[in-house]
Amino acid sequence: MAASTLLKTLTGVILAGSLFATTHANAETRVTYKSAKSTSSYYQMAVQIAEAMKAGSNGDIILTVEESQGSVQNVMEAAVRPGNYVFTTPPALVRLAAAGKAMFKDKQNPKFSDIRALFPIPSLTMHFVVRDDSGITKFSDLEGKNILIGKGSFGAREGAKYLKLFGLEGKVNLANVELSNAVPALKNKQIDGFVTAGSYPAPNVIEAAAGTGVKVLSLSEDQIKQTKRTRLVIPAGTYAGIETDTVTTSLPVVAYTTTNMSDETAYELTKTYWEQKEKMGADHAWWKGVNTDMLSNISGKIHPGALKYYAEKGVTVPETAK
Repeated sequence: MAASTLLKTLTGVILAGSLFATTHANAETRVTYKSAKSTSSYYQMAVQIAEAMKAGSNGDIILTVEESQGSVQNVMEAAVRPGNYVFTTPPALVRLAAAGKAMFKDKQNPKFSDIRALFPIPSLTMHFVVRDDSGITKFSDLEGKNILIGKGSFGAREGAKYLKLFGLEGKVNLANVELSNAVPALKNKQIDGFVTAGSYPAPNVIEAAAGTGVKVLSLSEDQIKQTKRTRLVIPAGTYAGIETDTVTTSLPVVAYTTTNMSDETAYELTKTYWEQKEKMGADHAWWKGVNTDMLSNISGKIHPGALKYYAEKGVTVPETAK
């Protein structure tokens, strides 16, 4: 082969290789996913979503999960983070940020109005768990009983709030036991029940139901109104031995991004999430509680790319979110 011919051949191979590498690099979409503390269930969910995105997109979507100190930090960073920034937060915080109220009162930023929703993730669900043999069937029966509500967590704050709302403040013996010890304490009859907030089915409630007969208390419609939280129904059979629906409250959580994200990327993220949700649910039960009806919990606008996916699937979204 002549030197000139060999040079042309080598040049062609190099250019072809460069073109392939460039095409592959362009096809790969990198996304930062700001979640929660690394010890929380929501961080575990973020890792699961990252794995699902990679698998569902054949490696074209790569999520890098970042630890967070909480939802307020996630929302604050939405005003300054460039590119494909996704974060999780209760919708109420997005509403407060846009209005410059509460914890955002002195931190207003016009870019908060650029926040856009993608899809719901498992809600924080209140569980009032009691032993079957405790004689407790409704909230008024908690009077004089030993109940563990923990401390410092969302569930502990909500538990204390509900006891006050329902006229039980000071009438319940609050157990001085760590929430992590709730199941053995229930089994050993040190406590009559415990309060926990987690994405259902909650692992500690599954454990309690499997090892000790339990009930999960339902709230009346009036009690739900008093809490000002979102109504949620835990289906019958979710926990061993509980064969009726449990009506309780929840704090919805949604994955958001900003208008910095392209419509194409938002579409692919949303599409891949819903296509992979059933598979995620087979491995991790908390995904089974997520459905498109939860889009009604969204505050603010849904990203146009996500809206395109929902329109294709005939999913109803709130008019206010369009």
